[in-house]
Amino acid sequence: MYATHKYCLNIEEYLAYEEKSEIRHEYIDGEIFAMSGASANHNQIAINMVALIRPYLRGSKCRVFMSDMKVKIKQENATFFYYPDLLVTCSDKDRDNYFKTEPKLIVEILSKSTKRNDLNEKRINYQSLSSLEEYVLIDQDQIRVISYRKDSQGKWLKTILENDNSLELKSINITLLMSQIYEDVE
Repeated sequence: MYATHKYCLNIEEYLAYEEKSEIRHEYIDGEIFAMSGASANHNQIAINMVALIRPYLRGSKCRVFMSDMKVKIKQENATFFYYPDLLVTCSDKDRDNYFKTEPKLIVEILSKSTKRNDLNEKRINYQSLSSLEEYVLIDQDQIRVISYRKDSQGKWLKTILENDNSLELKSINITLLMSQIYEDVE
């Protein structure tokens, strides 16, 4: 039997490592995990979302970021850094150059390899952020969007959208058609 050694990085080591790394890594309480590449459909959906949201936010204090911006989640006993596919922050305090801590909206584009993690671990951790109002998961293999929205009592409501539905993003007050989200996706 072989002994295994787990090397843990503190947050400062991780951030320094990530600045020099040619690939991205998510950070889960001291451990880092390499991120895999994305498909053409994944990239097209991400581009579509930014192309739709960015002009709408122009002139506001809100900013949209793509998959190279981390979200930091600090919980009682653990810290996480994830790379969501898209995030919007409107907080004046959210000014770190390498990660954000107060997103209003987070979007993940689902793949077979990330779906379980995005629907479970990440969803739970993202929803622990007091600033987060919506968490949206877009399937890249079929026209299907899962939206989690926090109501006025702080309860998360789940909606599943398909085909001719539209995605209402109340957090930033915009409605997107499925045809816009999935434009040029095979």
